[in-house]
Amino acid sequence: MDPVDLDILDVTIFDGHAIRPENRVSIRSGRIAEIGTGPAASPAGRTITAAGRLLTPGFVDAHVHTAFGGQESLACDVSGADGLADALDTIRRFAADTPADSSPAWITGGGWSMADFPGGNPTAQILDGVTPDRPTILLSADHHSAWVNTAALAISGVDSETPNPEGGIIVRDDSGAPTGCLHEAAIDLVSAHVPPADVEAVRAGLLAGQDYLSALGVTAWMDAIVGDYGGHRDPFDTYVRADETHDLRSEAVGSLWWPRGVEDIDAEVARLRDRRRTDGRFRTTSVKFMLDGIVESQTAAMRAEYTCTCGGYGTNYFTRDHLEASFAALDAAGFDIHCHAIGDAAVKAALDAFEAIGANPNDGRRHHIAHVQVVDPADVPRFAELGITANLQALWACFDQQMIDLNIPVLGPERTAWLYPFGSFASTGAHLAMGSDWPVSTANPWEAIHVAANRSHPAAADTAPLLPDEALDLITALRAYTAGSAHLLRSDTNGHIRLGERANLALASANPFTLAPGEISTITNTLTIVDGRIAFEAASPPDATAPPAPSDTAAPPPNTPPAAPHVVPPASTERPS
Repeated sequence: MDPVDLDILDVTIFDGHAIRPENRVSIRSGRIAEIGTGPAASPAGRTITAAGRLLTPGFVDAHVHTAFGGQESLACDVSGADGLADALDTIRRFAADTPADSSPAWITGGGWSMADFPGGNPTAQILDGVTPDRPTILLSADHHSAWVNTAALAISGVDSETPNPEGGIIVRDDSGAPTGCLHEAAIDLVSAHVPPADVEAVRAGLLAGQDYLSALGVTAWMDAIVGDYGGHRDPFDTYVRADETHDLRSEAVGSLWWPRGVEDIDAEVARLRDRRRTDGRFRTTSVKFMLDGIVESQTAAMRAEYTCTCGGYGTNYFTRDHLEASFAALDAAGFDIHCHAIGDAAVKAALDAFEAIGANPNDGRRHHIAHVQVVDPADVPRFAELGITANLQALWACFDQQMIDLNIPVLGPERTAWLYPFGSFASTGAHLAMGSDWPVSTANPWEAIHVAANRSHPAAADTAPLLPDEALDLITALRAYTAGSAHLLRSDTNGHIRLGERANLALASANPFTLAPGEISTITNTLTIVDGRIAFEAASPPDATAPPAPSDTAAPPPNTPPAAPHVVPPASTERPS
């Protein structure tokens, strides 16, 4: 597709930092040629009259699993199921539509919700009812648990004699036999027996994920795990090839996976340095640490015990000494560090390690902590003091079913008051970014922004606001999802609307500043321009005064979002990677 020539008139412009006074953006040969008011002196061949709708920089998803999510959307994807019965129907149909052509012919995929099962734990017996003969492994929406059937347990040799692996839990019945649910590192006991996806399957997943994000107005992203994880094949080579063949149209930074159990830190840093890419659309300037698990399975690391009868403090995957030594080695090698931290102990451990390496707001680093679900108020100001970005998955900050059933009861009232302290971060001057963590939850930025601004979601189990004082104002939320996230990617081309730059833009269906706050989630994306080219356009744009430009038949932009990867109701509070 050729670079676009386009005038967008009568539009409200958010440039990544503030609302501008002008009402027109003119694009010539894919670059922003003018930001002005009124008609262009030399009109483009195509004009869109936006009637006051909001134009933003393309959204930058600072924590997403594009390749993994795309693959799951093409496999047995139950993320859109409405309850257990619907999920089982989806699995049954997938098994019927994909007959076995080899033995064993595994069924893989995922997206199930822990809220559909007592205690968040599904059983092999339930899955056996729809896949009795074929080994099946389905990852939970958060990717921290797996649901497997009896055939999968048998092939993998997992039985009552199998010990829990370090950092993992085999859920068992009263006799000690595995029930069919595996948490954290225990997933690997079964996933290791699944034949790896071939190169074409990984490529198809990456391109499906890219189309999905483009349809939602996302023009750049950070892939939060580039490595072998949870039975997924490392997408590094696929990203490199997609960049070389220009199939990767968006800017992407891959967070290289730091495996659990690393003993030789220098050797691991040397291995990652060999994979470091600093040029092109795909760069690998970040390294990902998963410090703990999730609250739902009581594997998120806590400084005080969980309040349930099981008790415990959760799981810390790395010692303090390991974090400090590995952070120092990676920082010296020029990598940015990306941490998954859910529990207050994990957040503190990350901050302590960053403090030990001398992190500060003026050093030009891009270290960050993602998820930040439970944060001790004493640690909130440390983000700004150390220059550590808080990477928010804002969609989770509401009373969804898992928050009600599987989080609040095991956290207790004190820690419940510490949940997702977005407003507190902002008030201290911490740098904010936003991401979706898709396929854990929808990648639709407008739903996340709705929750950030309201601390509730209209499809949540309880629509009352969760800690409303922690809401963000709309400008702050938009800034985090554009310029704030682009900062983490070290992007010069995304997150802003600036003269002379390649256009990376998203045009919304409405102006959220003229809507009631409770209507923000109704906004949809109508046009996405990536690197100066139209990557997505709604099927029937009501405001186009000329027909769409012809698309490149070799790589046409999608006209509708892929149907599979969509999560309703809003994000579960399961936390992935």
